[in-house]
Amino acid sequence: MKKTLSILGSAVLLLIAACGSGGAGGQAEEVSIGYFPNLDHAAGIVGKEKGFFDEEMHGVEIDFVNFPNGNDFIDALSTGNIHMGYVGPGPAINYFLQGGDVVVLAAAANGATLIVSREDSGIYTLEDLDGHSFCTPGNGCTHNVQLEIMLERIGLKSNRLGGTVEHQSRVAPANMVAMFEQGQIDAAAAPEPWGTLLELEYGANVIAEWDEVFLGEELASVVFVTTNEFLENNEELVEQALLAHIRSVEYASENKGDTLDTINEALYQLTQTRLPDEVLLRAWDRMEVTAETHADALQYWATASYELKFISDEPDLEGFTNTELLEKVMGE
Repeated sequence: MKKTLSILGSAVLLLIAACGSGGAGGQAEEVSIGYFPNLDHAAGIVGKEKGFFDEEMHGVEIDFVNFPNGNDFIDALSTGNIHMGYVGPGPAINYFLQGGDVVVLAAAANGATLIVSREDSGIYTLEDLDGHSFCTPGNGCTHNVQLEIMLERIGLKSNRLGGTVEHQSRVAPANMVAMFEQGQIDAAAAPEPWGTLLELEYGANVIAEWDEVFLGEELASVVFVTTNEFLENNEELVEQALLAHIRSVEYASENKGDTLDTINEALYQLTQTRLPDEVLLRAWDRMEVTAETHADALQYWATASYELKFISDEPDLEGFTNTELLEKVMGE
């Protein structure tokens, strides 16, 4: 029986029955796939809801697990509670550079980061953030690095580096709305559709559009990953998962209306928030659903993370991306 589990934190993950291990030397019999309730996780949400993974992955039971941030996703991947899934490149790169076992199989979406400020904050430019606060889903996450490197280039730093811009991390995107309403935060580097929701429904000011954000058009906001261990032991299964991923990307790209309806219903089931159609349509234009992977953009992002001292050693992403199976699946 397929089921969806809502994960609120890594502690909860420890209570989830580990699954996915097959018999000794055999292919996995159960597979857990992680994703976030964000618009740029469209491939994962559509693949789940339309049954593409069920249809392509033969002889396995599939669990879909949703996460509020990349840190919890990586915790689950590293402990074997999930075996593959959708995550921002930031947490995956950080884990890889720490010696963790993770490999990018394909991109899932580009763009989808919007930098916004609270309506009455008086913040309209990056320079205005001096002396104010911003939040991100995770510490050192994709969106966090994108904003902080932009701040550094204009001479500002977060309080983490002794600067004058306060950073609050691990704020789930759905919770950013309440923090804006209650005046608890001044700005956010928000994934879509939450950035557009803040703009259209709560009057937030757009400080930087998605294509003005650092690496906005080239950097994958979401990548499809697994571990090398799982890939080596289950190559056929991973290939089937990639087929499902490609079907999901193509469906989302060619069926905008139904895709947005599907995502909205999924978001409601997970967050009890149903987004206005206008928000989803606007947010959809601030991202691109694609499997095309720009390894150079991932390296640029990692170098920025190093410059910001999120990681201690100069990054080398050799081995982080493996698109051989993707090219095989796509017949290239």
